[in-house]
Amino acid sequence: MPSVDELKAQGNAALQNNDTETAIKAYSEAIALDPKNHVLYSNRSAAYAQKSSYSDALADAEKCIEIKPDWVKGYTRKATALEFLERFSEAEIVLNRALEMDPNSQMVKDSLQTVKKGIIYEKTKESVASNPKLAHYLNDPDYCKNLKSFFTNPAAIATLLSDPRMKDTFEHLYMSEMDTSEPTSPPNREPPPPSKAPEPEKPKLSDEQQKALQEKDLGNAAYKKKDFETALKHYDAAIALEPNNVTFHSNKTAVYFEMKDYDQCLKICEEAIEIGREHRADYKLIARLLARMGSCHEAKGELQAANKFYGKSLSEFRSPDVIKKAQTLKKLLDEAEKQAYINPELAEEEKKQGNKAFTDGRYPVALQHYTEAIKRNPTEAKLYSNRAACYSKLMEFPSALSDCEKCLELDPNFVKGYLRKGACHIAMKDLYQAKKAYSKALELDPECGEARDGLRQTYTSDVDPEQARQKALNDPEIMAIMSDPAMRMILNQMEDPKAVREHLANPEIAAKFAKLVDAGLVSIR
Repeated sequence: MPSVDELKAQGNAALQNNDTETAIKAYSEAIALDPKNHVLYSNRSAAYAQKSSYSDALADAEKCIEIKPDWVKGYTRKATALEFLERFSEAEIVLNRALEMDPNSQMVKDSLQTVKKGIIYEKTKESVASNPKLAHYLNDPDYCKNLKSFFTNPAAIATLLSDPRMKDTFEHLYMSEMDTSEPTSPPNREPPPPSKAPEPEKPKLSDEQQKALQEKDLGNAAYKKKDFETALKHYDAAIALEPNNVTFHSNKTAVYFEMKDYDQCLKICEEAIEIGREHRADYKLIARLLARMGSCHEAKGELQAANKFYGKSLSEFRSPDVIKKAQTLKKLLDEAEKQAYINPELAEEEKKQGNKAFTDGRYPVALQHYTEAIKRNPTEAKLYSNRAACYSKLMEFPSALSDCEKCLELDPNFVKGYLRKGACHIAMKDLYQAKKAYSKALELDPECGEARDGLRQTYTSDVDPEQARQKALNDPEIMAIMSDPAMRMILNQMEDPKAVREHLANPEIAAKFAKLVDAGLVSIR
Protein backbone atom coordinates (compact mmCIF):
# COMPACT_ATOMS: atom_id res chain seq x y z
CA MET A 1 0.00 0.00 0.00
CA PRO A 2 1.40 3.47 -0.91
CA SER A 3 2.58 5.72 1.94
CA VAL A 4 1.12 9.15 2.75
CA ASP A 5 4.04 10.93 1.05
CA GLU A 6 3.68 8.75 -2.08
CA LEU A 7 -0.08 9.42 -2.28
CA LYS A 8 0.52 13.15 -1.79
CA ALA A 9 3.13 13.15 -4.56
CA GLN A 10 0.65 11.34 -6.85
CA GLY A 11 -1.99 13.95 -6.04
CA ASN A 12 0.42 16.81 -6.71
CA ALA A 13 1.48 15.32 -10.06
CA ALA A 14 -2.16 14.76 -11.10
CA LEU A 15 -3.13 18.30 -10.08
CA GLN A 16 -0.25 19.72 -12.09
CA ASN A 17 -1.65 17.87 -15.13
CA ASN A 18 -5.17 19.24 -14.41
CA ASP A 19 -6.40 15.72 -13.54
CA THR A 20 -8.43 16.87 -10.56
CA GLU A 21 -10.34 13.61 -10.08
CA THR A 22 -7.14 11.60 -9.66
CA ALA A 23 -5.65 14.29 -7.42
CA ILE A 24 -8.70 14.34 -5.13
CA LYS A 25 -8.71 10.52 -4.95
CA ALA A 26 -5.00 10.43 -4.02
CA TYR A 27 -5.33 13.17 -1.40
CA SER A 28 -8.42 11.48 0.09
CA GLU A 29 -6.56 8.17 0.45
CA ALA A 30 -3.65 9.99 2.09
CA ILE A 31 -6.05 11.75 4.51
CA ALA A 32 -7.54 8.36 5.45
CA LEU A 33 -4.02 7.30 6.52
CA ASP A 34 -3.10 10.62 8.19
CA PRO A 35 -6.28 12.57 9.12
CA LYS A 36 -4.34 15.21 11.10
CA ASN A 37 -2.12 16.29 8.18
CA HIS A 38 -3.12 19.90 7.45
CA VAL A 39 -1.14 20.03 4.17
CA LEU A 40 -3.28 17.24 2.69
CA TYR A 41 -6.49 19.17 3.33
CA SER A 42 -4.88 22.29 1.86
CA ASN A 43 -3.88 20.42 -1.30
CA ARG A 44 -7.29 18.78 -1.66
CA SER A 45 -8.90 22.20 -1.20
CA ALA A 46 -6.81 23.44 -4.16
CA ALA A 47 -7.93 20.42 -6.23
CA TYR A 48 -11.61 21.01 -5.40
CA ALA A 49 -11.23 24.69 -6.31
CA GLN A 50 -9.63 23.75 -9.63
CA LYS A 51 -12.58 21.40 -10.24
CA SER A 52 -14.99 24.29 -9.40
CA SER A 53 -16.30 22.40 -6.33
CA TYR A 54 -15.98 25.48 -4.21
CA SER A 55 -18.10 24.33 -1.24
CA ASP A 56 -15.88 21.26 -0.86
CA ALA A 57 -12.79 23.47 -1.24
CA LEU A 58 -14.10 25.68 1.59
CA ALA A 59 -14.78 22.69 3.86
CA ASP A 60 -11.23 21.37 3.38
CA ALA A 61 -9.69 24.81 3.98
CA GLU A 62 -11.65 25.14 7.24
CA LYS A 63 -10.46 21.68 8.33
CA CYS A 64 -6.87 22.72 7.51
CA ILE A 65 -7.23 25.81 9.74
CA GLU A 66 -8.82 23.74 12.50
CA ILE A 67 -5.78 21.41 12.54
CA LYS A 68 -3.14 24.16 12.21
CA PRO A 69 -4.58 27.61 13.04
CA ASP A 70 -1.18 29.35 12.74
CA TRP A 71 -0.58 28.35 9.08
CA VAL A 72 -1.19 31.24 6.68
CA LYS A 73 -1.80 29.09 3.62
CA GLY A 74 -4.90 27.56 5.23
CA TYR A 75 -6.44 31.03 5.41
CA THR A 76 -5.54 31.86 1.80
CA ARG A 77 -7.16 28.58 0.68
CA LYS A 78 -10.31 29.49 2.59
CA ALA A 79 -10.34 33.01 1.13
CA THR A 80 -9.96 31.62 -2.40
CA ALA A 81 -12.95 29.33 -1.94
CA LEU A 82 -15.05 32.16 -0.46
CA GLU A 83 -14.04 34.44 -3.33
CA PHE A 84 -15.19 31.88 -5.92
CA LEU A 85 -18.46 31.56 -3.98
CA GLU A 86 -18.71 35.38 -4.20
CA ARG A 87 -18.73 35.68 -0.40
CA PHE A 88 -16.30 38.55 -0.61
CA SER A 89 -16.90 40.13 2.80
CA GLU A 90 -16.12 36.84 4.55
CA ALA A 91 -13.02 36.42 2.37
CA GLU A 92 -11.81 39.87 3.44
CA ILE A 93 -12.07 38.93 7.14
CA VAL A 94 -10.08 35.72 6.51
CA LEU A 95 -7.34 37.54 4.55
CA ASN A 96 -7.02 40.24 7.20
CA ARG A 97 -6.36 37.44 9.71
CA ALA A 98 -3.72 36.01 7.35
CA LEU A 99 -2.12 39.44 7.01
CA GLU A 100 -1.89 39.76 10.81
CA MET A 101 0.06 36.47 10.83
CA ASP A 102 2.32 37.40 7.90
CA PRO A 103 2.31 41.20 7.31
CA ASN A 104 4.92 40.90 4.51
CA SER A 105 3.05 38.39 2.33
CA GLN A 106 2.59 40.04 -1.07
CA MET A 107 0.29 37.20 -2.15
CA VAL A 108 -2.10 37.95 0.74
CA LYS A 109 -1.98 41.69 0.00
CA ASP A 110 -2.77 41.10 -3.69
CA SER A 111 -5.63 38.74 -2.79
CA LEU A 112 -7.02 41.35 -0.40
CA GLN A 113 -7.08 43.96 -3.16
CA THR A 114 -8.96 41.54 -5.44
CA VAL A 115 -11.48 40.73 -2.70
CA LYS A 116 -12.08 44.44 -2.00
CA LYS A 117 -12.97 44.88 -5.66
CA GLY A 118 -15.35 41.94 -5.24
CA ILE A 119 -17.03 43.67 -2.29
CA ILE A 120 -17.62 46.75 -4.45
CA TYR A 121 -19.04 44.45 -7.16
CA GLU A 122 -21.34 42.86 -4.55
CA LYS A 123 -22.64 46.28 -3.46
CA THR A 124 -23.10 47.32 -7.09
CA LYS A 125 -25.24 44.23 -7.75
CA GLU A 126 -27.42 45.18 -4.76
CA SER A 127 -27.80 48.68 -6.17
CA VAL A 128 -28.75 47.29 -9.61
CA ALA A 129 -31.24 44.87 -8.02
CA SER A 130 -32.96 47.79 -6.27
CA ASN A 131 -33.65 49.50 -9.62
CA PRO A 132 -36.82 48.08 -11.32
CA LYS A 133 -35.53 49.02 -14.80
CA LEU A 134 -32.20 47.21 -14.34
CA ALA A 135 -32.96 44.32 -11.96
CA HIS A 136 -33.86 41.84 -14.74
CA TYR A 137 -30.37 42.27 -16.25
CA LEU A 138 -28.99 40.23 -13.34
CA ASN A 139 -30.72 37.14 -14.77
CA ASP A 140 -28.26 37.19 -17.69
CA PRO A 141 -24.89 35.55 -16.81
CA ASP A 142 -23.13 37.55 -19.57
CA TYR A 143 -24.27 40.81 -18.01
CA CYS A 144 -23.05 39.72 -14.56
CA LYS A 145 -19.71 38.67 -16.09
CA ASN A 146 -19.32 42.08 -17.78
CA LEU A 147 -20.27 43.91 -14.61
CA LYS A 148 -17.67 41.94 -12.63
CA SER A 149 -14.96 42.53 -15.24
CA PHE A 150 -15.44 46.29 -14.83
CA PHE A 151 -14.09 46.03 -11.27
CA THR A 152 -11.41 43.41 -11.96
CA ASN A 153 -10.23 45.05 -15.20
CA PRO A 154 -11.11 48.77 -15.43
CA ALA A 155 -9.15 48.97 -18.71
CA ALA A 156 -12.04 47.14 -20.38
CA ILE A 157 -14.51 49.98 -19.81
CA ALA A 158 -14.39 51.11 -23.44
CA THR A 159 -15.46 47.64 -24.58
CA LEU A 160 -18.12 47.35 -21.88
CA LEU A 161 -19.76 50.64 -22.86
CA SER A 162 -20.66 49.13 -26.24
CA ASP A 163 -23.30 47.13 -24.32
CA PRO A 164 -26.35 49.45 -23.82
CA ARG A 165 -27.18 47.62 -20.57
CA MET A 166 -23.79 48.54 -19.11
CA LYS A 167 -24.32 52.14 -20.18
CA ASP A 168 -27.66 52.18 -18.32
CA THR A 169 -25.94 50.67 -15.29
CA PHE A 170 -23.16 53.26 -15.16
CA GLU A 171 -25.72 56.08 -15.49
CA HIS A 172 -27.71 54.57 -12.62
CA LEU A 173 -24.61 54.29 -10.44
CA TYR A 174 -23.62 57.87 -11.24
CA MET A 175 -27.09 59.20 -10.41
CA SER A 176 -27.16 57.17 -7.17
CA GLU A 177 -23.90 58.79 -6.15
CA MET A 178 -25.31 62.23 -6.94
CA ASP A 179 -28.45 61.47 -4.91
CA THR A 180 -26.47 60.50 -1.82
CA SER A 181 -24.02 63.41 -2.04
CA GLU A 182 -26.55 66.29 -2.31
CA PRO A 183 -29.37 67.17 0.14
CA THR A 184 -32.90 66.65 -1.22
CA SER A 185 -34.51 69.23 1.03
CA PRO A 186 -33.47 72.68 2.22
CA PRO A 187 -31.10 72.48 5.16
CA ASN A 188 -32.47 73.41 8.56
CA ARG A 189 -31.42 76.72 10.02
CA GLU A 190 -28.31 76.25 12.10
CA PRO A 191 -29.09 75.91 15.79
CA PRO A 192 -27.67 78.61 18.03
CA PRO A 193 -24.23 77.77 19.34
CA PRO A 194 -24.36 76.16 22.78
CA SER A 195 -23.47 78.44 25.60
CA LYS A 196 -19.93 77.98 26.86
CA ALA A 197 -19.62 76.03 30.03
CA PRO A 198 -17.82 78.00 32.70
CA GLU A 199 -14.16 77.08 32.80
CA PRO A 200 -13.13 75.35 36.02
CA GLU A 201 -11.06 77.51 38.27
CA LYS A 202 -7.35 76.74 38.19
CA PRO A 203 -6.15 75.35 41.49
CA LYS A 204 -4.23 77.93 43.50
CA LEU A 205 -0.52 77.21 43.74
CA SER A 206 1.39 77.38 46.96
CA ASP A 207 4.38 79.70 47.25
CA GLU A 208 6.75 76.70 46.91
CA GLN A 209 4.99 75.55 43.73
CA GLN A 210 5.14 79.01 42.19
CA LYS A 211 8.85 79.32 43.01
CA ALA A 212 9.44 75.81 41.59
CA LEU A 213 7.79 76.81 38.29
CA GLN A 214 9.93 79.95 38.15
CA GLU A 215 13.05 77.84 38.63
CA LYS A 216 11.85 75.47 35.89
CA ASP A 217 11.35 78.39 33.47
CA LEU A 218 14.85 79.66 34.24
CA GLY A 219 16.18 76.14 33.65
CA ASN A 220 14.35 75.94 30.29
CA ALA A 221 15.82 79.25 29.18
CA ALA A 222 19.34 78.07 30.07
CA TYR A 223 18.73 74.73 28.33
CA LYS A 224 17.77 76.49 25.10
CA LYS A 225 21.05 78.44 25.27
CA LYS A 226 22.87 75.10 25.84
CA ASP A 227 24.06 76.41 29.20
CA PHE A 228 23.58 72.98 30.70
CA GLU A 229 25.27 73.57 34.09
CA THR A 230 22.97 76.52 34.79
CA ALA A 231 19.93 74.52 33.60
CA LEU A 232 20.76 71.67 36.01
CA LYS A 233 21.18 74.15 38.87
CA HIS A 234 17.67 75.58 38.29
CA TYR A 235 16.03 72.18 37.80
CA ASP A 236 17.62 70.95 41.05
CA ALA A 237 16.22 74.03 42.79
CA ALA A 238 12.74 73.25 41.37
CA ILE A 239 13.00 69.62 42.55
CA ALA A 240 14.05 70.75 46.03
CA LEU A 241 10.89 72.86 46.25
CA GLU A 242 8.56 70.22 44.71
CA PRO A 243 10.28 66.81 44.75
CA ASN A 244 7.29 64.80 43.48
CA ASN A 245 6.82 66.77 40.26
CA VAL A 246 7.99 64.31 37.56
CA THR A 247 8.25 67.05 34.92
CA PHE A 248 11.23 68.64 36.70
CA HIS A 249 13.03 65.28 36.85
CA SER A 250 12.21 64.69 33.14
CA ASN A 251 13.71 68.09 32.23
CA LYS A 252 16.85 67.15 34.12
CA THR A 253 17.18 63.89 32.13
CA ALA A 254 16.94 65.89 28.89
CA VAL A 255 19.98 67.95 29.98
CA TYR A 256 22.09 64.87 30.71
CA PHE A 257 21.04 63.36 27.37
CA GLU A 258 22.23 66.48 25.53
CA MET A 259 25.49 66.34 27.52
CA LYS A 260 25.85 62.70 26.32
CA ASP A 261 26.08 61.54 29.93
CA TYR A 262 23.85 58.57 29.17
CA ASP A 263 24.50 56.59 32.37
CA GLN A 264 23.46 59.52 34.56
CA CYS A 265 20.46 60.13 32.31
CA LEU A 266 19.35 56.49 32.73
CA LYS A 267 19.79 56.67 36.51
CA ILE A 268 17.60 59.78 36.83
CA CYS A 269 14.99 58.35 34.42
CA GLU A 270 14.63 55.29 36.68
CA GLU A 271 14.26 57.49 39.76
CA ALA A 272 11.71 59.73 37.99
CA ILE A 273 9.63 56.74 36.84
CA GLU A 274 9.57 55.36 40.38
CA ILE A 275 8.34 58.74 41.70
CA GLY A 276 5.80 58.98 38.89
CA ARG A 277 4.38 55.51 39.55
CA GLU A 278 4.14 56.23 43.26
CA HIS A 279 2.27 59.52 42.74
CA ARG A 280 0.20 58.45 39.71
CA ALA A 281 1.81 60.84 37.26
CA ASP A 282 0.40 61.32 33.75
CA TYR A 283 1.10 58.16 31.68
CA LYS A 284 2.47 60.37 28.88
CA LEU A 285 5.25 61.58 31.20
CA ILE A 286 6.14 57.98 32.11
CA ALA A 287 6.13 57.10 28.38
CA ARG A 288 8.48 60.01 27.65
CA LEU A 289 10.96 58.89 30.29
CA LEU A 290 10.91 55.29 29.03
CA ALA A 291 11.48 56.53 25.48
CA ARG A 292 14.45 58.62 26.69
CA MET A 293 15.91 55.49 28.27
CA GLY A 294 15.52 53.80 24.90
CA SER A 295 17.33 56.70 23.21
CA CYS A 296 20.17 56.46 25.75
CA HIS A 297 20.65 52.75 25.09
CA GLU A 298 20.50 53.34 21.33
CA ALA A 299 23.15 56.07 21.59
CA LYS A 300 25.34 53.64 23.55
CA GLY A 301 24.91 51.03 20.81
CA GLU A 302 22.81 48.76 23.08
CA LEU A 303 20.12 48.18 20.46
CA GLN A 304 18.28 45.29 22.10
CA ALA A 305 17.88 47.28 25.33
CA ALA A 306 16.77 50.31 23.31
CA ASN A 307 14.15 48.19 21.55
CA LYS A 308 12.88 46.94 24.95
CA PHE A 309 12.44 50.45 26.36
CA TYR A 310 10.79 51.80 23.20
CA GLY A 311 8.31 48.94 23.54
CA LYS A 312 7.66 49.80 27.19
CA SER A 313 7.13 53.45 26.24
CA LEU A 314 4.61 52.54 23.55
CA SER A 315 2.70 50.36 26.00
CA GLU A 316 2.11 53.55 28.06
CA PHE A 317 1.37 55.91 25.16
CA ARG A 318 1.73 55.50 21.40
CA SER A 319 3.64 58.65 20.54
CA PRO A 320 4.17 58.99 16.74
CA ASP A 321 7.84 59.94 17.28
CA VAL A 322 8.53 56.86 19.39
CA ILE A 323 6.64 54.62 16.95
CA LYS A 324 8.91 55.89 14.18
CA LYS A 325 12.05 55.36 16.28
CA ALA A 326 10.95 51.84 17.23
CA GLN A 327 10.20 50.92 13.62
CA THR A 328 13.56 52.23 12.39
CA LEU A 329 15.38 50.35 15.14
CA LYS A 330 13.44 47.15 14.42
CA LYS A 331 14.58 47.29 10.79
CA LEU A 332 18.18 47.70 11.93
CA LEU A 333 17.88 44.75 14.31
CA ASP A 334 16.20 42.56 11.68
CA GLU A 335 18.90 43.40 9.14
CA ALA A 336 21.65 42.72 11.67
CA GLU A 337 20.02 39.40 12.53
CA LYS A 338 19.83 38.45 8.84
CA GLN A 339 23.46 39.36 8.28
CA ALA A 340 24.56 37.39 11.33
CA TYR A 341 22.60 34.39 10.07
CA ILE A 342 24.31 34.28 6.66
CA ASN A 343 26.52 31.21 6.21
CA PRO A 344 27.10 29.99 2.62
CA GLU A 345 28.45 26.62 3.80
CA LEU A 346 25.31 25.83 5.77
CA ALA A 347 23.24 27.12 2.83
CA GLU A 348 24.92 24.58 0.56
CA GLU A 349 24.13 21.79 3.02
CA GLU A 350 20.45 22.87 3.17
CA LYS A 351 20.33 22.98 -0.63
CA LYS A 352 21.61 19.40 -0.87
CA GLN A 353 18.96 18.21 1.57
CA GLY A 354 16.34 20.16 -0.37
CA ASN A 355 17.46 18.58 -3.65
CA LYS A 356 17.18 15.10 -2.14
CA ALA A 357 13.71 15.76 -0.75
CA PHE A 358 12.65 17.24 -4.11
CA THR A 359 13.91 14.15 -5.97
CA ASP A 360 11.97 11.94 -3.53
CA GLY A 361 8.79 13.94 -4.17
CA ARG A 362 8.69 15.35 -0.63
CA TYR A 363 8.05 18.88 -1.83
CA PRO A 364 6.98 20.55 1.47
CA VAL A 365 10.17 19.22 3.10
CA ALA A 366 12.24 20.44 0.14
CA LEU A 367 10.57 23.84 0.42
CA GLN A 368 11.65 24.14 4.07
CA HIS A 369 15.26 23.31 3.19
CA TYR A 370 15.39 25.76 0.26
CA THR A 371 13.86 28.52 2.41
CA GLU A 372 16.48 27.90 5.10
CA ALA A 373 19.21 27.91 2.43
CA ILE A 374 17.97 31.30 1.16
CA LYS A 375 18.11 32.73 4.69
CA ARG A 376 21.68 31.47 4.95
CA ASN A 377 22.69 32.83 1.53
CA PRO A 378 20.10 35.33 0.21
CA THR A 379 22.15 36.44 -2.83
CA GLU A 380 22.44 33.00 -4.47
CA ALA A 381 20.15 33.02 -7.53
CA LYS A 382 19.98 29.23 -7.95
CA LEU A 383 18.35 28.80 -4.54
CA TYR A 384 15.39 30.93 -5.61
CA SER A 385 15.16 28.92 -8.82
CA ASN A 386 15.06 25.67 -6.82
CA ARG A 387 12.39 26.99 -4.49
CA ALA A 388 10.38 28.22 -7.48
CA ALA A 389 10.38 24.64 -8.80
CA CYS A 390 9.14 23.48 -5.41
CA TYR A 391 6.32 26.04 -5.30
CA SER A 392 5.30 24.96 -8.81
CA LYS A 393 5.02 21.35 -7.69
CA LEU A 394 2.79 22.54 -4.84
CA MET A 395 0.66 24.56 -7.32
CA GLU A 396 1.67 27.83 -5.66
CA PHE A 397 2.38 29.59 -8.94
CA PRO A 398 2.32 33.25 -7.72
CA SER A 399 4.97 32.38 -5.10
CA ALA A 400 6.96 30.45 -7.72
CA LEU A 401 6.81 33.45 -10.06
CA SER A 402 7.99 35.77 -7.28
CA ASP A 403 11.03 33.52 -6.71
CA CYS A 404 11.77 33.46 -10.47
CA GLU A 405 11.75 37.27 -10.50
CA LYS A 406 14.16 37.39 -7.55
CA CYS A 407 16.41 34.78 -9.19
CA LEU A 408 16.64 36.82 -12.40
CA GLU A 409 17.16 40.04 -10.46
CA LEU A 410 20.26 38.43 -8.93
CA ASP A 411 21.41 36.77 -12.17
CA PRO A 412 19.78 38.22 -15.33
CA ASN A 413 21.59 35.66 -17.54
CA PHE A 414 20.37 32.54 -15.71
CA VAL A 415 18.52 30.62 -18.44
CA LYS A 416 16.76 28.21 -16.08
CA GLY A 417 15.19 31.18 -14.29
CA TYR A 418 13.47 32.22 -17.53
CA LEU A 419 12.36 28.63 -18.21
CA ARG A 420 10.75 28.34 -14.79
CA LYS A 421 9.18 31.79 -15.23
CA GLY A 422 7.71 30.77 -18.58
CA ALA A 423 6.26 27.59 -17.07
CA CYS A 424 4.64 29.60 -14.26
CA HIS A 425 3.01 31.97 -16.73
CA ILE A 426 1.65 29.05 -18.78
CA ALA A 427 0.19 27.51 -15.63
CA MET A 428 -1.39 30.90 -14.83
CA LYS A 429 -2.68 31.11 -18.44
CA ASP A 430 -0.70 34.27 -19.17
CA LEU A 431 0.64 33.27 -22.57
CA TYR A 432 2.03 36.66 -23.55
CA GLN A 433 4.33 36.79 -20.52
CA ALA A 434 5.26 33.14 -21.09
CA LYS A 435 6.33 33.98 -24.66
CA LYS A 436 8.50 36.81 -23.37
CA ALA A 437 10.20 34.53 -20.84
CA TYR A 438 10.91 31.73 -23.31
CA SER A 439 12.08 34.21 -25.96
CA LYS A 440 14.56 35.67 -23.47
CA ALA A 441 15.82 32.15 -22.66
CA LEU A 442 16.39 31.50 -26.39
CA GLU A 443 18.14 34.82 -26.74
CA LEU A 444 20.61 33.69 -24.04
CA ASP A 445 20.85 30.09 -25.29
CA PRO A 446 19.68 29.66 -28.92
CA GLU A 447 20.13 25.86 -28.65
CA CYS A 448 17.87 25.45 -25.59
CA GLY A 449 15.32 22.79 -26.54
CA GLU A 450 13.20 23.38 -23.41
CA ALA A 451 12.78 27.04 -24.34
CA ARG A 452 11.76 26.11 -27.92
CA ASP A 453 9.24 23.57 -26.62
CA GLY A 454 7.86 26.13 -24.15
CA LEU A 455 7.50 28.76 -26.84
CA ARG A 456 5.73 26.23 -29.06
CA GLN A 457 3.37 25.42 -26.20
CA THR A 458 2.33 29.07 -25.89
CA TYR A 459 0.95 28.88 -29.43
CA THR A 460 -0.90 25.59 -28.92
CA SER A 461 -2.23 26.00 -25.36
CA ASP A 462 -5.99 25.80 -24.94
CA VAL A 463 -6.58 29.21 -23.38
CA ASP A 464 -9.56 31.49 -23.91
CA PRO A 465 -8.29 34.12 -26.42
CA GLU A 466 -10.26 36.89 -24.71
CA GLN A 467 -8.76 35.97 -21.34
CA ALA A 468 -5.28 36.01 -22.87
CA ARG A 469 -5.92 39.43 -24.43
CA GLN A 470 -7.14 40.89 -21.14
CA LYS A 471 -4.03 39.61 -19.33
CA ALA A 472 -1.82 41.10 -22.04
CA LEU A 473 -3.54 44.48 -21.66
CA ASN A 474 -2.34 44.61 -18.05
CA ASP A 475 1.29 44.42 -19.18
CA PRO A 476 2.92 47.90 -18.84
CA GLU A 477 4.78 47.49 -22.15
CA ILE A 478 1.57 46.65 -24.03
CA MET A 479 -0.28 49.49 -22.29
CA ALA A 480 2.42 51.93 -23.43
CA ILE A 481 2.16 50.71 -27.03
CA MET A 482 -1.65 50.90 -27.05
CA SER A 483 -1.62 54.44 -25.62
CA ASP A 484 0.92 55.68 -28.20
CA PRO A 485 -1.06 58.00 -30.57
CA ALA A 486 1.16 57.05 -33.54
CA MET A 487 0.53 53.33 -33.00
CA ARG A 488 -3.20 53.89 -32.64
CA MET A 489 -3.21 55.71 -35.96
CA ILE A 490 -1.31 52.81 -37.58
CA LEU A 491 -3.74 50.26 -36.14
CA ASN A 492 -6.64 52.24 -37.58
CA GLN A 493 -5.05 51.76 -41.04
CA MET A 494 -4.88 47.94 -40.70
CA GLU A 495 -7.34 47.37 -43.53
CA ASP A 496 -4.94 48.98 -46.02
CA PRO A 497 -2.17 46.36 -46.68
CA LYS A 498 0.01 48.88 -48.50
CA ALA A 499 -0.04 51.32 -45.56
CA VAL A 500 0.75 48.46 -43.14
CA ARG A 501 3.77 47.37 -45.26
CA GLU A 502 5.10 50.92 -45.30
CA HIS A 503 4.78 51.26 -41.53
CA LEU A 504 6.41 47.87 -40.90
CA ALA A 505 9.48 48.99 -42.84
CA ASN A 506 10.29 51.01 -39.70
CA PRO A 507 12.08 48.54 -37.33
CA GLU A 508 10.79 50.24 -34.18
CA ILE A 509 7.17 50.08 -35.36
CA ALA A 510 7.66 46.50 -36.59
CA ALA A 511 8.91 45.44 -33.13
CA LYS A 512 5.91 47.03 -31.40
CA PHE A 513 3.56 45.46 -33.93
CA ALA A 514 5.11 42.03 -33.30
CA LYS A 515 4.49 42.41 -29.56
CA LEU A 516 0.79 43.14 -30.21
CA VAL A 517 0.56 40.08 -32.46
CA ASP A 518 2.20 37.90 -29.79
CA ALA A 519 -0.21 39.26 -27.22
CA GLY A 520 -3.18 38.28 -29.40
CA LEU A 521 -4.35 41.89 -29.71
CA VAL A 522 -3.71 42.02 -33.44
CA SER A 523 -4.29 39.16 -35.86
CA ILE A 524 -2.81 38.77 -39.36
CA ARG A 525 -4.81 37.04 -42.08
